[in-house]
Amino acid sequence: MAGDGEPETISGGHLVAKALKAEGIDVVFTLCGGHIIDIYDGCVDEGIDVVDVRHEQVAAHAADGYARLTGRPGCAVVTAGPGTTDAVTGVANALRAESPMLLIGGQGSLSQHKMGSLQDLPHVDMMNPITKFAATVPATERVADLVSMAFRECFHGAPGPSFLEIPRDILDARVPVEKARIPERGHYRASTRSAGDPEGIEQLADLVSKAEKPCVLLGSQVWTCRATDAAVEFVRALNVPAFMNGSGRGTLPPGDPHHLQLARRYAFQNADLIIIVGTPFDFRMGYGRRLSQDATVVQIDLDYRTVGKNRDIDLGIVGDAGMVLSAVTQAVSGRVDNGAVARKPWLEELRGVETKAYEARLPRQLSNSSPIDPYRLVHEINEFLTEDSIYIGDGGDIVTFSGQVVQPKSPGHWMDPGPLGTLGVGVPFVLAAKYARPEKEVVALFGDGAFSLTGWDFETLVRYNLPFVGIVGNNSSMNQIRYGQIQKYGADRGRVGNTLGDVPYGEFAKMLGGYGEEVRDPAEIRPALERARESGKPSLINVWVDPEVYAPGTMNQTMYK
Repeated sequence: MAGDGEPETISGGHLVAKALKAEGIDVVFTLCGGHIIDIYDGCVDEGIDVVDVRHEQVAAHAADGYARLTGRPGCAVVTAGPGTTDAVTGVANALRAESPMLLIGGQGSLSQHKMGSLQDLPHVDMMNPITKFAATVPATERVADLVSMAFRECFHGAPGPSFLEIPRDILDARVPVEKARIPERGHYRASTRSAGDPEGIEQLADLVSKAEKPCVLLGSQVWTCRATDAAVEFVRALNVPAFMNGSGRGTLPPGDPHHLQLARRYAFQNADLIIIVGTPFDFRMGYGRRLSQDATVVQIDLDYRTVGKNRDIDLGIVGDAGMVLSAVTQAVSGRVDNGAVARKPWLEELRGVETKAYEARLPRQLSNSSPIDPYRLVHEINEFLTEDSIYIGDGGDIVTFSGQVVQPKSPGHWMDPGPLGTLGVGVPFVLAAKYARPEKEVVALFGDGAFSLTGWDFETLVRYNLPFVGIVGNNSSMNQIRYGQIQKYGADRGRVGNTLGDVPYGEFAKMLGGYGEEVRDPAEIRPALERARESGKPSLINVWVDPEVYAPGTMNQTMYK
């Protein structure tokens, strides 16, 4: 506080908080450290909640999850050295998942640079390859300026994470208020919504009008761009069958006549026009090789670098998924013959493939076998979900099963790690989901191996009274890896390095103050889920599943062949 005649001053930590407030940040996820506590003091003054967790990886994953759910950037604050390195996995996951978040890390004082101060590490050098922007704040006057700069970079092209380290003396120092830039909400941010090249829009409109067998894959950027309405209008007005992946799941509700899931391989092999929206040609797409060489392929993406990567395409459009799809819909709908009627037989053909695949799998989804068939477990979860249930998948083989069966009933209600395949996102995503959307039910499916990575933050959910329905598909194994070892090296070496103990996670939940049950009878799955829902507590229903069965996605992975 300034005395009479003295200039008003402000600390670096309070400048951080003011800058975060200007960005719309209302919560930071953190694990405390002496380097960063002035940020907490500023957050209290600015009305920003400080949520403390038990591991920095959880803080980073929660910031990632918060961004996905709200459409606003997330923020995690960690201390220097091991605090920052513990958060690296969460930042890397956000990069591959195209999630906008800022990680703020502490650092030793600039006055002790290269002297070997406590927890001193070259954080920026380590973060550069896994962020869109990484920098050191060089002076207290620049704190808010650099925070604003970091957030701008989060939204350059496809979204992603940024990193700032703030030396302790920079953070703790006080400077005259008039010398520090204090940004005001919305005064500098430009729109990032691009409508795409008009010529490309017209070309795609021509292609859709003439196509007899088109299909569209609605990827994560459909949700990132909040393009649900535009995507739904596109597929319905133009009669185009749609598949969804990643955060794009839920764009169309289950049962929608244009919503397909199990016929995707058939469609990609037989379509004459394939439109890929907001999904790279990475391992999930067979690097583009799963698309018919005879089909015309169009790719729409926020990032120019993604378009045409790994596979030649016929047309690429860089832009916001919603604006591009809306423009194409408008361009096609104005034509006398837009091809919509001619596509009816193609939709019926795909529906037939879809129905046949579903009926072939249904006996396993209804199986009464013991140990429990994983298909029965994920079937029960799918039946349990409501329109307000946010579903989170965290695991290997068990979540691969769920990807075939579980269908969120609303847009933005599906969360998974993304293409980095990070285990351990489940508990922090639950934390983010319940904090961002407290009115929503959260249902999370964990593999037993995945849960153990960040499971101690179940206590954080208890401490903050954030109820959710958690299910552990427990086979006491890292089964996705186990399958690959058996295929490569034989059954006698199938248990090397992938076998876990028989942990009763229901008892673990009760020990930490939550609700828990152990389930071995498939008929008891649904009643246990209902009791967890009614408990009003963080819960874990530990379901013992058959360790000798594997998801088709596990068995088809090329790394095991």
